Amino acid sequence: MTILVTGADGYIGWPVLLKLAETFSDERIVGVDNFARRRWVEEIGSVSATEILSPAERRKKVEKIGRISFVEGDLTSKEFVNMLVRVYQPDTIIHLAAQPSAPYSQISWEKAVYTQFNNNISTLNLLWALKENGLLDTHFIAATTTGVYGAPEYPIPEGFYEVEYKGGRDIVPHPHMAGSFYHMSKCNDINNMFLAHKQWGLPVSDVRVAIVTGATTEEAKNELSTRFDFDFYFGVVTHRFCAQALIGYPITVYGKGLQGKPFVTLKDCVESFVELAKRDGDGYRVYNQTLGAVKIVDLARMIQEAAEEEIGLEVEVKHVPNPRVEKEEHEMVIENENFRKLVGKPTDLKEAIKDIFSTIEPRKKVIEAYKDRFLPKGLKK
Repeated sequence: MTILVTGADGYIGWPVLLKLAETFSDERIVGVDNFARRRWVEEIGSVSATEILSPAERRKKVEKIGRISFVEGDLTSKEFVNMLVRVYQPDTIIHLAAQPSAPYSQISWEKAVYTQFNNNISTLNLLWALKENGLLDTHFIAATTTGVYGAPEYPIPEGFYEVEYKGGRDIVPHPHMAGSFYHMSKCNDINNMFLAHKQWGLPVSDVRVAIVTGATTEEAKNELSTRFDFDFYFGVVTHRFCAQALIGYPITVYGKGLQGKPFVTLKDCVESFVELAKRDGDGYRVYNQTLGAVKIVDLARMIQEAAEEEIGLEVEVKHVPNPRVEKEEHEMVIENENFRKLVGKPTDLKEAIKDIFSTIEPRKKVIEAYKDRFLPKGLKK
């Protein structure tokens, strides 16, 4: 059995790769990346708060295990992807490679086009390579995002719901209401994967990833740490708030902060991908990978309290104008039964926040040096 992990150098991909190696004692694990995430973060003037090994050092570490191959290449290249699939003949693909930042995709015309080309062509190349190489039994596990749902004023199902209209009734995919060009790229991925399933019978597990929170897993820590971004473009809200609190910077809430947002811990995120790798694909199945929704202002207060408990620091919560086009108030109700069956008892978000503080505290000076990256231009403290 061979498991192929794309985006294996990323925040999620790296701990997934390590967890797979720990879980599967006999299978070949192949990690693929072009290390673009490192370039994107450097381009916008930031760094990882955690110290991470260079690509060459990471390759040496994982290849010492003996069953892991680490391949450098660009998934937008048809020739590279075809070679990759033809040589390794994967039984399972965990597709985590993408430009994952909504704010980055909104910077400019160029960034919007790049995001959609990078994300959609990578996915299409993998789908077609499986077809052309006769591998349509491969379990295709892909990270999409809960962001494709938008902010509807009704409970969000896991991918599909029943519609009754003018006397007719059917089960249909939930409509896409993306709020950024990144999220729209994931809508396009979903459409292409669903089409590949309908036309070719490819088994797909579509994992709608929420806001992933956490700094470590059992395998990815200390020398093998995964990256931890805290800037406006690549640092998710939880990570930015924790980094701000660590250096005594106000926790900056956009607008009223009454938007409900879905969250998942890094440990549960990784665990669910590895659990899916143990299974054969079953049709087209959607997993809302989230513990549930938390309002941003409540998250800020939770981190404010954790900062006082964990590092003995009182931090202000400050509201700033919202640079994003979104509802100021929204109750997000999101169903997650399929996901909960994968992880059992989920990790508490507060535990993930404690883990963040203990992990990044030794790197306080690094965060201090890059605090100008917390907010976009025009919203500086």
